[in-house]
Amino acid sequence: MYNLLNVFLMTPPAGGANGGFGGMGSLLFFGGMILVMWLFMIRPQTKKAKLQKQFIDNLKEGDKIVTIAGIHGKVKKINSETNTLQIEVSPGTFLTVERSAVSMEYTTAVNKAAETK
Repeated sequence: MYNLLNVFLMTPPAGGANGGFGGMGSLLFFGGMILVMWLFMIRPQTKKAKLQKQFIDNLKEGDKIVTIAGIHGKVKKINSETNTLQIEVSPGTFLTVERSAVSMEYTTAVNKAAETK
């Protein structure tokens, strides 16, 4: 009977008995594992990162945003040279934050809540 170490090392079982995965079967097994990891872990992360970048690139003045630190505000100025935003957190109070500090998830939730009111 195969033990787990024999499967990982692709060595034949002791005693010369044939059976189990074999060399090609183990290779297909690990290839399948890598495919599953790519489909369920890597691909969704890259999709989400692409959407986040697109969201940040499409910000415009007047958009209501939430930073990753949880600060709510409205975009007043966009400085493309330094890649920063000036946001108004309360009347007359401004903060300068990096564009990458904007959270897409919270911002879309805030904007949906504002539309329903």
